[in-house]
Amino acid sequence: MAESFASGMNFYKLFWVFFIGCFLGVVIETIWCLLRLGHIESRAGLIYGPFNLVYGLGALLMTITLVRFTGYRDLWLFLVGSLIGGIFEYICSFVQEKLFGTVSWNYKNFPLNLNGRINMLYCFFWGLLALVWVKDLYPRLAWLIEKIPNAYGKPLTWLCLIFMGFNTIMSSCVVYRMSERQKGIQPSNVFWRYIDTHYDDERVKRIYPNMKLVGLMNKVKEKAKGEHTIFYKQQVQTKID
Repeated sequence: MAESFASGMNFYKLFWVFFIGCFLGVVIETIWCLLRLGHIESRAGLIYGPFNLVYGLGALLMTITLVRFTGYRDLWLFLVGSLIGGIFEYICSFVQEKLFGTVSWNYKNFPLNLNGRINMLYCFFWGLLALVWVKDLYPRLAWLIEKIPNAYGKPLTWLCLIFMGFNTIMSSCVVYRMSERQKGIQPSNVFWRYIDTHYDDERVKRIYPNMKLVGLMNKVKEKAKGEHTIFYKQQVQTKID
């Protein structure tokens, strides 16, 4: 029997881990949202399909760093997974804010948070996910990936890779233009006009319901602070009079 195109931990295996992780993460978080909030809300990170790069990259990171330690104690895997997941989530939040001026989560109302980007509870969730991934999900997933016929495995991998690359670029452009529109910057060419026409603020909001513009958030805070200051001065003046 010929060796699988995705045997071991080669490029093809890792891509499919990433691709499936992008999808599974959205499914799991959508179910969590339904249980917690009582309604279905988009958890996609890309404009085409139910995919989120954060989960795909997280699955890839856990696979590369932890799968080799499958035989280690569960507590060790949990603690290391919590640390890796927390660092990864912090970096994702930081990069998103610096590149696009947006944030998709804010944990400032949670105890034991760090700059609102991560908190202890969600780090523990990452630890549990890492433990389940290493001990159960990854071995099953690796087996299924290797069952893909060799004749289709490599071509299908490259097709999906091209799709995800295009999806990522287009999604980045959509978020970038939303940020530019908030600044009053007009589209400079036909491509940006296409983005504005097909992905206006209302549609982007449906795709990314939890994403906030940092600049807009700061303006709201400054306005609220100014209104509070005015109210306080009025109260002081009233007492003096």
